[in-house]
Amino acid sequence: MSTTETITQTSPTFTAEKPTVNGFNGKDKVENPPQIQVNGRTKSGKKLNIRSYPKFDNLEDERLYRKQHLAAAFRVFADRGFDEGVAGHISVRDPILMDHFWLNPLSMHFSLIKVSDLILCDEDGDVVEGDEPVNSAAFAIHSQIHKARPDVHAACHAHSVHGKAFSVFGRELDMITQDACRFYKSHGVYRDFRGVVLDSEEGRRISKALGNGKAVILQNHGLLTVGGSVDEAAFWFISLERTCQAQLLADAASVAGYKRIFIDDEEAAYTSLQVGGPDKG
Repeated sequence: MSTTETITQTSPTFTAEKPTVNGFNGKDKVENPPQIQVNGRTKSGKKLNIRSYPKFDNLEDERLYRKQHLAAAFRVFADRGFDEGVAGHISVRDPILMDHFWLNPLSMHFSLIKVSDLILCDEDGDVVEGDEPVNSAAFAIHSQIHKARPDVHAACHAHSVHGKAFSVFGRELDMITQDACRFYKSHGVYRDFRGVVLDSEEGRRISKALGNGKAVILQNHGLLTVGGSVDEAAFWFISLERTCQAQLLADAASVAGYKRIFIDDEEAAYTSLQVGGPDKG
């Protein structure tokens, strides 16, 4: 058996039923269901603003925005207990120097990281801007993911408790909750644990296990998620950690004889379109 496994996201095919007046009623399966299930207008017909990734007048403004959200993501991770010593890192691609990315300094606690503390590295791992080194494992993993996936602008990795607990099984998630469907056919498992990741070749193997998905479970290690923005990648990580927790609880309860009810492939595939797209992140 191969030590790595790649699960790539596929686009399921559905027979679209005739939609209702508003285009979607939660029962009929339409070909492209909305990712944001809201009424977008007030009673009087005024259009409501739905938050999305902003448009920028210049790339310098976008760089600052990405760095601000990167620093904020570290604070959120710290608040949720995802920090553990120097382990864990989040990266975001620089919008000007597209083969460079911003990372956290090696020894600074997530809860303390500010925009001014972030480190800019090139694709060879050399520090271009900043006063401190970065985690070598961070460079080995993130550089290869950013190289292999031009669509990925951010990646998150941490040793969260439930993520690393679930990772010891070296298996994919079961589709047992709506939130698990976010990762239907969109996560892989990297089974070749070799200690701290320090070489780019292992980074490439992790990237291969990630495939075209949004997440990879690193066996005996932890979780890694990616996205088109820091916000998206961080949300997938938070959701994946909680989904691992839910599965561990469900598995434990099943030992007492309770039967787990699985979501079938068709429903999981359709639900993934509703809850697993970038707008949800």
